[in-house]
Amino acid sequence: MRKVSNMAASASGKVTGSGHVSVSGPKATVEIKAFREGSVIPKKATESAAGYDLCAWAKDSFEETFLIPPHTVMVVPTGLNVNIPNGYEIQIRPRSGMAAKHCVTVLNTPGTIDAGFRGEIACILINHDAKESISFKKGDRIAQLVIQQVEKAEFIEVEELPGSGRGSGGFGSTGVA
Repeated sequence: MRKVSNMAASASGKVTGSGHVSVSGPKATVEIKAFREGSVIPKKATESAAGYDLCAWAKDSFEETFLIPPHTVMVVPTGLNVNIPNGYEIQIRPRSGMAAKHCVTVLNTPGTIDAGFRGEIACILINHDAKESISFKKGDRIAQLVIQQVEKAEFIEVEELPGSGRGSGGFGSTGVA
């Protein structure tokens, strides 16, 4: 029987022995402005979380709630603006617990916020539940914000593309199981 040791390789390939992987490199700095009273600056639920929780903003008190009826889409404001560095984007993603427990998700997932956008961050939520409305109040966590580096690409127009194993087979062409 092999024993697994509590060691991990870092991005540089060094084994640290601590069980933690460390990555040194550029860290994106994103400027954020809470321009509405009571807006919540996104934060991670845990240190290892990939996403920062986004919270709903409503125009009155923390007691004000708003409903998303069954099979309905609602744009939910956050009261936040951001300055994203060039070469990065912010993705708005669903919260898994909201999807699993309440059938609510981000409609255009992941929603992309480009570096040049300076408007209010808002989440397009949809309630997929057939019978129940869902209510939110100011400060409730509604989505996740993930900062992602964007690769630059150059498109080159060609007369023909090389062949591939898949070819032009579309949806489901490689099997369904």
